Amino acid sequence: MDDTLREEDVARLLANPSADVRAEIADKIAGQHQGLSESQRRLAEDIFRLMVKDAEVRVREALARQLKENPTVPHDVAASLARDVDSVSLPILQFSEVLTDEDLVEIVKSQSPEKQVAVAKRAHVSAGLADALVETHNETVVATLVGNEGAEISEVTLQRVVDEFGASDAVGAPLVARRALPVTVAERLMTKVSENLRQALMARPDVSPETATNLMLQARELAVLGLADADTDVLKLVDHLYRNARLTPSIILRAVCMGDMTFFEAAMAKLARIKLENARTLTHDAGKRGFEALFDKAGLPKAFYAAMRAAIDVSYEMEYDGGPNDRERFSRRMIERILTQYGDLGVDFANDDLEYLLAKMNQLPATNLSE
Repeated sequence: MDDTLREEDVARLLANPSADVRAEIADKIAGQHQGLSESQRRLAEDIFRLMVKDAEVRVREALARQLKENPTVPHDVAASLARDVDSVSLPILQFSEVLTDEDLVEIVKSQSPEKQVAVAKRAHVSAGLADALVETHNETVVATLVGNEGAEISEVTLQRVVDEFGASDAVGAPLVARRALPVTVAERLMTKVSENLRQALMARPDVSPETATNLMLQARELAVLGLADADTDVLKLVDHLYRNARLTPSIILRAVCMGDMTFFEAAMAKLARIKLENARTLTHDAGKRGFEALFDKAGLPKAFYAAMRAAIDVSYEMEYDGGPNDRERFSRRMIERILTQYGDLGVDFANDDLEYLLAKMNQLPATNLSE
């Protein structure tokens, strides 16, 4: 079939405006839009503007199919096609470079999940557009986005993805395979994904053996915490961890930052080799000398003292109120207080993430920060 647009084509369009003729001419005009003279292009664009309002979907589909990768298509035409029914809009949303971020964010916020997925597949997705896609809270949309190496996704946004969808294999698998994955995101992901994905995460070429070991320890510690409620069960759990050399400073700090004072006190008693009742008395000594003596007897790294002291103080000020995310809010207050405590001691942390704090505290020199 001759694809060259001639004057008789326009005459046919005007004389015989059947759906078949309109679709054929839409395909022809759009297909050669870039090769037209200036006057022909203006005429073609006027025809496009009529065709985007055509009642026949196949006419608009033909237009979108040919214009989806055309950088010279008028913005108003591309924007109109992008808001059309899915069969018309999806090619434009995925491929058209004429659409602006503002267009795409508005469509993501107001249009169907199918359109959102098409946007998430684009060759380049800006950080702001990625944020809008994550804010859809749609698992398929987010899985498509994180699997797109052309998407710029900030570290903070990736952490939000892990928090909401880390337990989903549909999201976890492309996230684990993502070429660039910040270690803070890998740490969060480690505690959420299935065992198969956990192994894949540790096998990434950018994860060193040391980091992989740390990730596994963190996952294990978080899995352990909260396993027991009654004092007797906590004592058994603490004893088991102690006998297996897994009663680490980090799991003890995790416990107190999560508000689990029972585990914290039992762990301190075990390390100091004293009765649980005595450990509780020393921990809550109003003069604070009792806890300092307990800490020293437990043989914990000096760098952890200020954090544990601050966490105990916050535990007096806050209780779970039964509201949504109360554990997260409790933990966040703990970490904020810990940062303040270390700031007063002249130790600067650049991040308020618990994993980051634990890693940095393990690297602090063995000076007595309790003094």
